[in-house]
Amino acid sequence: MIKLFLMAGSLFCMLSVVLGAFAAHGLKSRVSEYALGVFKTAAEYQMVHGLALIAVAILIKWGLNLTAAGLLFIAGTLLFSGSLYLLAITGWKWLGPITPLGGLCFIVGWLVILAQVARFKF
Repeated sequence: MIKLFLMAGSLFCMLSVVLGAFAAHGLKSRVSEYALGVFKTAAEYQMVHGLALIAVAILIKWGLNLTAAGLLFIAGTLLFSGSLYLLAITGWKWLGPITPLGGLCFIVGWLVILAQVARFKF
């Protein structure tokens, strides 16, 4: 799982930079300010959780049981950021209910980290 989390985290971070640049240069004249803001929010959360995946991999190496957190961050990024990217580009409103599921994955992932750190003997 360590390799998966390091690779997914690196990929998410790299794509966040690419998609952020795309939003700033390619989307700016094609979508509304609101849609551009939605797209930027997706990139921001993707970057944060990509970095969190890298941290999770390191903490697993230290002995913390954070596999669930890493899997939740991957699911959260795909659901939250993925739905926001599509919503911003397509305007499909039916994607709206998917976004909170991704947010819930993020929250539960952070709760897993909190619980595991509280239990861990440093």
